[in-house]
Amino acid sequence: MRYSGFRVLAEGLRGNRGWTRAWRDPAPKDRYDTIIIGGGGHGLSTAYYLARNHGITDVAVLEKGYLGGGNVGRNTTIVRANYFLPGNSEFYSHSLKLWEGLEAELNYNVMHSQRGLINLFHSDSQRDAFVRRGNAMAAQGDDAILLDREGVRQLLPYLDFDNARFPIHGGLFHPRGGTARHDAVAWGYARAADRRGVDLIQNCEVTGIDIEGGRVVGVQTTRGAIRARRVGIVVAGRSSQVAAMAGLRLPIESHVLQAFVTEGLKPVIHHVISFGMGHFYISQSDKGGLVFGGDLDFYASYAARGNLPMVEHVMEAGMTLMPMIGRARVLRSWGGIMDMSPDGSPIIDRTPIEGLYLNCGWNYGGFKAVPASGWCMAHLMATGQPHEVAARYRLDRFATGRGLMDEEGTGAQHSLH
Repeated sequence: MRYSGFRVLAEGLRGNRGWTRAWRDPAPKDRYDTIIIGGGGHGLSTAYYLARNHGITDVAVLEKGYLGGGNVGRNTTIVRANYFLPGNSEFYSHSLKLWEGLEAELNYNVMHSQRGLINLFHSDSQRDAFVRRGNAMAAQGDDAILLDREGVRQLLPYLDFDNARFPIHGGLFHPRGGTARHDAVAWGYARAADRRGVDLIQNCEVTGIDIEGGRVVGVQTTRGAIRARRVGIVVAGRSSQVAAMAGLRLPIESHVLQAFVTEGLKPVIHHVISFGMGHFYISQSDKGGLVFGGDLDFYASYAARGNLPMVEHVMEAGMTLMPMIGRARVLRSWGGIMDMSPDGSPIIDRTPIEGLYLNCGWNYGGFKAVPASGWCMAHLMATGQPHEVAARYRLDRFATGRGLMDEEGTGAQHSLH
């Protein structure tokens, strides 16, 4: 079934009785050419691009719960390409280009809204850092506009410009940045992959990885053993646990990152705003809720929920930036399990085990990377060679020290990311 405005109108007139399932619910086969462990955004996009770009359709996506039940449905939905360092800059630029054509590509409304993103700065040194970042973005072919204090005030008049501790001096405006509906992205890729013959197998937890003679030959699951020639580990915060099934120890720590949403309000915030001094970011959803978040909880955890001290920190940062937020009632919060790498940059690479591939370490950048992550992971698994925009995402950089990409400039240490 192809979605269209005409189809929506026609189904509305006949009581919506003609819609069919968005994807199949197949039983797992005994053998596949390729298995993707993880049914989140990155795993589903990898499966889709394996089929779409490389003609590899004998693929199974194994998800221990339901599709889109992990980080892809537990984030603040921000899409951007305002990275600074070579290696990250070209990757996220490629991802944003894919986002811009994604709805037409998937025939699915992922509600991609390029409302613009503004990173505020509060000192001369921060301004200089954003000038360098903006120049790097422009050199990469992306958009960046440096705003002074009055330029920010014209776009965001409701901020507290007279805060004594964090005065707003200006901002870096990224007009093509914005948001997308997180779970719709998972559904869109799932439907598109299914249409190309990929098996999406839910409630199928991987409990072991079978290796013979230094080569992966399949996986053990709660629904039986499944043989495969290639296996990709694409499980975000669970990467260390799944890789351990193959005897691998990864340079990854898992932390909780909380997010919050308020009651629905009239439209007031028309951009995505990032407040670096308080590590606070906020946007407004199409339903009117203010969606915002802050820092990690800063202790290792696999729990998809956070703790109260970080809730307090995020609320304080929001009140510092825009005191009016204090009138909004918070409806709910949630937590995503972040796979944090030592240098704040991801890994898309082969492992020492032949046929076993790894996609992890996304830190704060996982959602915005969904299209390019799948594109590059599919290229790697199909050809055995890294895609040019992901060539620096090597696993061995943490062992050799060569090629580290300290995107946040805080030192390549777990505790500082």
